[in-house]
Amino acid sequence: MKKVGFFRSIQLKFIIIYILLLLIAIQVIGSFFTSELEDNLMSSFESSIYDRVELLSSNVEQAFERQRDADDPNVPTKEEEIKSIVSGIDPSDITSLQVIDNQSRVIASNGLNADDEVNRKINDKHIQSALMNNSQSSGRHLIDSDRYFVLAQPILDDDDENIILGVIYLRASLEPVYDQLNDINEIFLQGSILAITVSAIIGILVARTITKPIIEMRRQAQKMATGDFTQKVNVYGRDEIGHLSETFNDLNNQLKHSYATIEEERRKLSSVLSNMSDGVIATDNGGAVTLINDAAGRLIGYNPDDIIGEFLLDLLQLEEKVVDIAELQESGSMIIDFSDDEQESIIRANFSTVFDDEDEVTGFITVISDVTEQEKVEAERREFVSNVSHELRTPLTTMKSYIEALNDGAWEDKEIAPKFLAVAQNETERMIRMVNDLLQLSKMDAQEYPLQKERTDFISYYHHIIDRFEMHTPKGIHLQRELPKGNYNVWMDKDKMTQVLDNIISNAIKYSPEGGTIKLGVEHKRHHLLISIQDQGMGIAYDKVDKIFERFYRADKARTRKLGGTGLGLAIAKELVEAHHGQIWAKSKEGKGTTIYFTLPLMNQKRRGA
Repeated sequence: MKKVGFFRSIQLKFIIIYILLLLIAIQVIGSFFTSELEDNLMSSFESSIYDRVELLSSNVEQAFERQRDADDPNVPTKEEEIKSIVSGIDPSDITSLQVIDNQSRVIASNGLNADDEVNRKINDKHIQSALMNNSQSSGRHLIDSDRYFVLAQPILDDDDENIILGVIYLRASLEPVYDQLNDINEIFLQGSILAITVSAIIGILVARTITKPIIEMRRQAQKMATGDFTQKVNVYGRDEIGHLSETFNDLNNQLKHSYATIEEERRKLSSVLSNMSDGVIATDNGGAVTLINDAAGRLIGYNPDDIIGEFLLDLLQLEEKVVDIAELQESGSMIIDFSDDEQESIIRANFSTVFDDEDEVTGFITVISDVTEQEKVEAERREFVSNVSHELRTPLTTMKSYIEALNDGAWEDKEIAPKFLAVAQNETERMIRMVNDLLQLSKMDAQEYPLQKERTDFISYYHHIIDRFEMHTPKGIHLQRELPKGNYNVWMDKDKMTQVLDNIISNAIKYSPEGGTIKLGVEHKRHHLLISIQDQGMGIAYDKVDKIFERFYRADKARTRKLGGTGLGLAIAKELVEAHHGQIWAKSKEGKGTTIYFTLPLMNQKRRGA
């Protein structure tokens, strides 16, 4: 997680907002204060001017109305008296003062060029307004970059207020008022800057106090994101931030518990997926692989890390069977053949759909399992049923036809009837042998065929078996013994081993040509005996040698049936040899005969002592 810089932190934002609010408050207060102060100063200034003008107006009015003796030189004229009144006005505030008669002519002035201004006619709008309207006229004006207050006060006759004797016209500079206002504003600005500075420092401290728990919670959240739930956030108070810190600590505890539970479940799931013999493939709703275990990778022949994101239908070779991934919702289960020229591989895929809370499809789960052996067993079962049916149908058909012939009258023929009965008897005996062999195989498959083992000298036992066969061997077939001298003890069931040897030697005699030799040998190996029976028959094709131990398999079916074979002898021999912890196999070349080999373990010293 990226570290938040100071210029992006909430602390700086809080300080800026705090200062902005303070500035806005000061600005509002300053604007109101300045406006009110300006109004008050102007009101005071104008009130002072009005008071002085009233006094001046009263004096000038008396001067206008005073009766004078023209012959008395000691009596001043009206102009002189008015000029004297005007010159006595303090010029500190009033920069220009003029007394004008009702003809708009200047009678007296306090200006620097007062004498030049006397008798000059003035057409100022304020003067004209006062003369015409018989009312006071005033205003503020900017004259030569300076601000002035202009006032035109009419002088009225006491006896008749409608008679205007003249006008008092003055200009008072407003610059002292504005200078005073500027001085006050500067003082206010300095105070504002000081207040903002102090407030900013206080704001920084307050912001740090408020944001410190938030910063700690952010750091803790970063640690929690990495799976570290050991730290706690300090609680600095009982306010909202304090309650937030307590809630954050509670959240930390809950997440710690939830994370531990999820991690435990994840480890369990990972262990289950890793140790499952079945493959599991998870995809999103579009069919892209999001999860696959090692078993699935082995079954479909891909590295699990390389197929994340691949399309499920491509991996399972279902492009031709399934057009849309949504069809998997209805398929449920499917058999897929991954066999090639080198290896047979058949898998079963079971599809299930993952839904969210709104019953929308969010993905698919595919469980695949190796059913190659099951399919082989099923194929062998079907083949076995077919073979049994075929093997039983042939003698039953033969018996049926002969019995029908006997029923049709052949039993009365003394020459044909015995032959038909003999054939029926032979076929019946062959079916009995077949059924007995099947029962024996069934018992061995169900492990209900116990062996009665005993210590046996195999060489003398083998001589006894060969002697028995020599008494019934057809003429022209020679049994050649290649047996070592000495005693070689094995732990075996004599009856079951006799059945093994009878089946193998009988087959060798059946397939040996007239005048052929059957070699019966034994070789001593380190821990076992290697027994071999070699004939000089027609031999077996290379690709069919391993099949002769399968049930009902015959290299030459016609000849085997003719000789009364059931096709189960070598299968029984294989089961019995393996029950004695041995192995059995065959070697053959077409036209050069077949050799059957099997091994029997020799008894060790411990068993010999027993």
